[in-house]
Amino acid sequence: MQTQERIAAKYREIYQGSPRLFHSPGRINLIGEHTDYNDGFVLPASVDKAVYFAIEPRDDRNVELYAADLGEHYHFPLDDLSKPSVQWPVFQLGVLDQLRKNGIGIGGFQAVFGGDIPAGAGMSSSAALECCLLFALNEIYTLGLSRLDIVRMAQKAENEFVGVNCGIMDQFASVFGRPGSVIRLDCRNLEYEYYPFVLEGYGLVLCDTTVKHSLAGSEYNTRRKECETGVSLLQQYYPGIKSLRDVSADQVERHKDEMGDPVYRRCRFITREIQRVPEACQLLLENEAQAFGAKMYETHEGLRHDYEVSCEELDFLVDFTRSLPEVAGARMMGGGFGGCTINLVRSEQLDSFEKQVKEAYLGTFGRELPCYRVEIGAGTGEIR
Repeated sequence: MQTQERIAAKYREIYQGSPRLFHSPGRINLIGEHTDYNDGFVLPASVDKAVYFAIEPRDDRNVELYAADLGEHYHFPLDDLSKPSVQWPVFQLGVLDQLRKNGIGIGGFQAVFGGDIPAGAGMSSSAALECCLLFALNEIYTLGLSRLDIVRMAQKAENEFVGVNCGIMDQFASVFGRPGSVIRLDCRNLEYEYYPFVLEGYGLVLCDTTVKHSLAGSEYNTRRKECETGVSLLQQYYPGIKSLRDVSADQVERHKDEMGDPVYRRCRFITREIQRVPEACQLLLENEAQAFGAKMYETHEGLRHDYEVSCEELDFLVDFTRSLPEVAGARMMGGGFGGCTINLVRSEQLDSFEKQVKEAYLGTFGRELPCYRVEIGAGTGEIR
């Protein structure tokens, strides 16, 4: 049974109703890591793994949620959005908190939700969940929100209620995804452009380390502060600078000694990574898979040595691919300290690649390595 059918069937089993069904996909990011909160460019895409909500409005002001993948219920009145005693409803409450803050009134609702985005794999299941619920409520209560409104509110739910100071890329990619295309998003002004992802003869595989080191949250916030420190110093010399988006790699080199380590290395990576995104887009248009893959390796080296957000497992997986002719490029994907590598692999050798990398990972770390083949799919919407 497909995931969407499973969610709809569970709803009918619990509530005996006729729900509307919505989906919001996870995302990958081809290149442009940690550039979003520096006003840079990113190159994400929505994938064929998603969160699904089966939902109906209620006649009262109560909310009933059922997490199908956990087998757990959570009930609360709309007028009480206090933090939950368990973790998983915090994202839904964050969405409702945003509606309230924006003066948007809704009635109660009941929903069953679940999905097939692998947990902890760095495909932004939380952003997909927030966007899916917001989109669904927008439809069932005719709220008149635009897709961009939904993106912004979902991001704020994460920032203000969940407490994760994320950029806007994850939500944007989930809502604005288009089959067969990546999105070059300017995180400063949210202007975007679609580029066809048709690297002939290649597929995308995510290799999941199955680890998430505890450094991830604290180090993420530290990296943001280090970037801001670099900007503050450079503003003394270049008053027009607002973020690292406005800074050239040459300017960073010129003030290397004043910045000191590690601020210099953080700024060096970000300025180079921002520049890599438009270069990578041009390579997509030219169908240059090998050159695009080389950019992926460059990104990983920067994340590993300059930004220092990689880990032993991620580095092992990327290094392992370098001797494989079927792999054009690989890098860690996401915030770091665990999660997945993203690999650009010749389509006819996907089975062989997965077999080799699984055996190598098991032999080195004593753990199974889940691999997920992903295709670029549609963004958030209703399933009719």
